[in-house]
Amino acid sequence: MNPVIPSGKALVLFDGVCNLCSSSVQLIIRNDTKDYFRFASLQSEIGAQVLQQSNIHTDSIVLVEQGRIYTQSSAALCIARRLKGLYPLLYGFMIIPKLLRDAVYGFIARNRYKWYGKKEACWIPSPELKNKFIA
Repeated sequence: MNPVIPSGKALVLFDGVCNLCSSSVQLIIRNDTKDYFRFASLQSEIGAQVLQQSNIHTDSIVLVEQGRIYTQSSAALCIARRLKGLYPLLYGFMIIPKLLRDAVYGFIARNRYKWYGKKEACWIPSPELKNKFIA
């Protein structure tokens, strides 16, 4: 797997039509004081390439960091540990078995369109944020 991820950065793949996911990306951007994360939608060419090459079947968050791939709750918690404020404390939930964490994550993921809605097309970042997205 070799998407074009700048050196020293991590790639977050997200569901570009999900309102919750787009809001989460915006939260990450606001709290990523070290400019560590880059983004692409799962629906993008890069997103599809990563999923295919990694043999991952998901419509949920994926984190590609230092050659490793994290999905679901592990991805969310690994992202949280790099944000400012109290978000890194959430990483403590990694002590909970992945099976349980992912069950809770899966429940939210299955209901996200019902609870938060869905866009007709992928979220388009503003010109100021374009450099954070990998086409």
